[in-house]
Amino acid sequence: MQAKTMEMPVRVSLLAIALVLALPGGANAEQVAQVKSPDGRIEVQLDLNGEGRLAYRVLRDGKPVLKDSRLGFIFRNGRQLLRNLALDKQAQRSADHTWEQPWGERRYVRDHYNELRAGFVEKDGDHRRFDMVFRVFDDGIGFRYDVPAQPALREAQIVQELTEFAVARPATAWWIPALEWNREEYLYHRTPLSGVGVVQTPITLRTDDGLHLSIHEAALVDYAGMNLMRGGDGELRALLTPGSPAPVVRKTPFVTPWRTITLGERAGALVESNLILNLNEPNALGDVGWFKPSKYVGVWWSLHLDKESWATGPRHGATTANTKRYIDFAAANGFRGVLVEGWNVGWDGDWFANGWGFDFSKPTPDYDLAALARYAGGKGVHLIGHHETACAVSHYERQMDAAFAKFAALGIDAVKTGYVCDAGQIERQDAAGAPVLREWHEGQWMSNHHLRVVRDAARHHVAINAHEPIKDTGLRRTYPNWISREGARGMEFNAWGNPPNPPEHEVTLVFTRLLAGPMDYTPGIVSLTGRNGQEIQSTLARQLALYVGIYSPIQMVADLPEHYAAHPEAFRFIRDVAVDWDESKVLAGEVGEYVAIARKARGKPEWFVGAMNDRNPRTLALALDFLEPGKRYRAQIYRDGEGASFQGDARFRFVSEEKTVARGDVLSLWLAGGGGAAVRLLPVVPESSSPAAP
Repeated sequence: MQAKTMEMPVRVSLLAIALVLALPGGANAEQVAQVKSPDGRIEVQLDLNGEGRLAYRVLRDGKPVLKDSRLGFIFRNGRQLLRNLALDKQAQRSADHTWEQPWGERRYVRDHYNELRAGFVEKDGDHRRFDMVFRVFDDGIGFRYDVPAQPALREAQIVQELTEFAVARPATAWWIPALEWNREEYLYHRTPLSGVGVVQTPITLRTDDGLHLSIHEAALVDYAGMNLMRGGDGELRALLTPGSPAPVVRKTPFVTPWRTITLGERAGALVESNLILNLNEPNALGDVGWFKPSKYVGVWWSLHLDKESWATGPRHGATTANTKRYIDFAAANGFRGVLVEGWNVGWDGDWFANGWGFDFSKPTPDYDLAALARYAGGKGVHLIGHHETACAVSHYERQMDAAFAKFAALGIDAVKTGYVCDAGQIERQDAAGAPVLREWHEGQWMSNHHLRVVRDAARHHVAINAHEPIKDTGLRRTYPNWISREGARGMEFNAWGNPPNPPEHEVTLVFTRLLAGPMDYTPGIVSLTGRNGQEIQSTLARQLALYVGIYSPIQMVADLPEHYAAHPEAFRFIRDVAVDWDESKVLAGEVGEYVAIARKARGKPEWFVGAMNDRNPRTLALALDFLEPGKRYRAQIYRDGEGASFQGDARFRFVSEEKTVARGDVLSLWLAGGGGAAVRLLPVVPESSSPAAP
């Protein structure tokens, strides 16, 4: 019943938009502006038709990628802004510079584009105006609306953007549904473009002639998240996440988020693109050297296995003694962080529906927060804080500054936040504390909430890893303490999900969700077993590959310490693998089938390779052309053993071996169904360079 009630306004909105978009258009379209990418291969053209309706199209090598795609707005507090438009002005500029990430998939990022700014004004009525800004890169485009202050449009209550992406070629799509109860935590559909419904971004497409596209957005600030709904004949139409009194309410002047289209001949080109980051503003925080990319352990997987509980009592996981055990384990193995969930007051009873009970500064009686922070610090380990809101978001906002200050004083410099509730059930309160509205996780109010959290945390030198979050749109560039987030179906589904994540899931994530930004997937479950003996559909080697394949500057060593003791060879790679990188390259891959990624450790001469596979066994031949010329490398290889498979005892068939390789060599890796491989490549030190024996 609840789902039906929540669906109704969405369906009404869809119908209204469909009726507007179905109105007949004029003929005799005139091209009024155009801009090309720096290499000249991508071109954007702007047209006005006989009714003064504005459209853009995108060509690559002269061939249409997007055909005429409409632009405009529907307002709640005024008539729509979509026809009787005239070009008022236009200007172009170019930019080419390189900037440095404090942490990331690569250290240096080139930002190279040509920009068109085209101004449009209504020819009648109130003569309202707006600019369209297009930035065209060699690997795609970003565009946004820039609405100036004007007497006839002082406040915009935006019911919908009339933004279209009319794909010009038949295509296959990988997508998850939008506006459903479980937020972003769904398995991906693979369908023809004509088979998509209402979808979240990023959505990934592959045209029948092999071009790859990803449609998403960048710099989502003070605005509702953009979803897409299928129109006719290859069209995808923007659908803003609902809000009250409208999805977006903005005073002029304002800019929308960038709408992005990343293009690549290879699937891997989408992964290697920096387009989303480049469309965000530079670092607003200055030096964030206090954040250290690292691995962490914690009281987490045991909770999902139902061996321990978040609630106090005889099975409480967040006890002083249990946390000391994890601190000792982290210190012994070089892991910086220890996450503890269930440490604070509020987890007893039905916390899912009772976020009001959480106190973000008060530990439970059996958890000595201050003593544990001291104990960890004495061993070179940092506690990682945890703030689960259960969607009582205003209740959290009233406490978060004091909570961040307390954590900072204890040396706790990273916090995992959580927003567990059904989508559309975020609790927003007025100043008196009375519930007034229910919001969506990706609505405008939550867009602003997440930035309030990140900015406040930054004042205390605390980094944020958000779960059940708003989508990633590259704001980590502007706020580099926003280090990671969930925002997809994660490892916990392998503990209790029905079904668990299939072999295709993680391989699909690399080419879909991960295009938006880092994900805290919590890898490394070497026991390969969830609750009640449920089999994780992965080989042991694949769990190692996840540390390279699914990027995050913090990576959880998520299994129980005793399980790592049972698999010492696999654990060796988990201890050794880096989490921060100078460079990243996709060596091979197809969406949802397989992927192999190579990453160079930040500030070190060593490389790591992670390869993951769907359920179909295959052999990958990986060219090692990324290695430094003239050097030999010792390859430590962790791979599937003979007969390995993602089912039964064959999941544990595993081989570790070494060989010497060099640039120009080809590394052949057999991947089992649901399998993978992980490789560490270390320069071989010449014997003449070795220190003399005493």
